Amino acid sequence: MKKYFFTAFICIIIQQASGQSFSHPVEYMNTIGDYYSQIKNDTWDYTRTVAHNKGGSKIEKKRLELLSTISEAKKTVSKLPPFEGDKSYRDSVVSYLEINYDVLNNDYAKIVDMEKIAEQSYDLMEAYLLAQDLANDRLKLAANNLQESQQIFANKFNITLEEDADETTKKLEEADEMYKYYNKIYLVFFKSYKQEAYLIDAYSRADISAMEQNKNQLLEYSNDGLKTLRSMSAYRGDHSLLDKVINILIFYKEEAEKHAPKQIDFYLKKERFENVKKALDAKSENKRTKEDIDKYNQSLTEYNQSISEFNSINTELNGKRTNLYNAWNKTCQEFTSTHVQKR
Repeated sequence: MKKYFFTAFICIIIQQASGQSFSHPVEYMNTIGDYYSQIKNDTWDYTRTVAHNKGGSKIEKKRLELLSTISEAKKTVSKLPPFEGDKSYRDSVVSYLEINYDVLNNDYAKIVDMEKIAEQSYDLMEAYLLAQDLANDRLKLAANNLQESQQIFANKFNITLEEDADETTKKLEEADEMYKYYNKIYLVFFKSYKQEAYLIDAYSRADISAMEQNKNQLLEYSNDGLKTLRSMSAYRGDHSLLDKVINILIFYKEEAEKHAPKQIDFYLKKERFENVKKALDAKSENKRTKEDIDKYNQSLTEYNQSISEFNSINTELNGKRTNLYNAWNKTCQEFTSTHVQKR
């Protein structure tokens, strides 16, 4: 199933500025600004790469390269002289780079590991997506702190900063907003998706007690999920993702209410037939009564009839499930591609 992948990506331009002297605070700010001005552009490049389904191996390779690049950038910035004895702005940039390095090296690495097992349960998937949010929040907080330090420095040296109308920043904010919406819907979907998997596993083990339990849980989760989804609005007028998940949960609800009881009944009849046959086989032919034979024939007939119905239900469910999942995966790709610009 398609899901949101971590979007923090940092790239720093290294310049040999050590030992420079500065006669004007604007020159000083612009020079330091060169060390992080490319961050937003490369963050955006990474975000749209993820949204448009480019290869993950290249992203991991780039992550490792960037760890070295950020480390060198931090060393270079830290060697810049203070401006008229004020080192606060320089140090705020160093702190910003340190946080980005830590997120990229530690948080991101943990998230990559978490992704490998996230599909195993709803709790693991929820933790995986939460870890992404927390890492991104750390980056946003670091950026806000840097912006505040920049403003303090500008005020101290009578510099008027123009309002930043940077298009890259706007696109990143829009992508972050979209992914938060996407993840909320995805978790609702995933909860019922995993529950259905538990039900199917109970069928494979012929565990009737587990079938009943998981059928009831699937009905509860699908009803709760539909309630949540129907309270949500379309994303910027686009209701495609919402509609597809609603359709899937309606399928799960009908499966639990209508089809699962018949499938469970098949296993009950199968179990009953096997028990009757075992009891009959345990008797010698001359000790078998008419009642024994009639009971065997009746259970065999019921079992054979249930096989046909069971197979028909499975064929119907498998066909619908495949179509719904194909539509969901296609919509996920189209949704992220539409709301995360290609350029």
